[in-house]
Amino acid sequence: MLNKRWCWAFLGMSMAMTALAAGEDLPVFRLDCNNGVFTPKQLLVPAGKKFKIEIYNTGTEAIEFESRQLRKEKALSPQSNSFVVVFPLEPGEYKFFDDFHIQTGQGSIIAK
Repeated sequence: MLNKRWCWAFLGMSMAMTALAAGEDLPVFRLDCNNGVFTPKQLLVPAGKKFKIEIYNTGTEAIEFESRQLRKEKALSPQSNSFVVVFPLEPGEYKFFDDFHIQTGQGSIIAK
């Protein structure tokens, strides 16, 4: 019986430690989009680390942040914001664009 209790206690502690590790603060990067123009055009992020991009639509038109390489998309109405979480990336460049403003709304994420 003691062994079972010890196993359950160990399992509980392991789960708590995992939850604490998962709750670590993510690096956050801000990306503004004003009617299809992203600022900044390039985001420099750490390779091998999960991060969050906060997307702010500061314009008067709807936008759709999209990256086929990252398999992410997020539509935002004017004057709204949202976010996407990106799992660890290999070093390299990852393109994104505003699907509603293809001609002007392009940028990239550089993972180093």
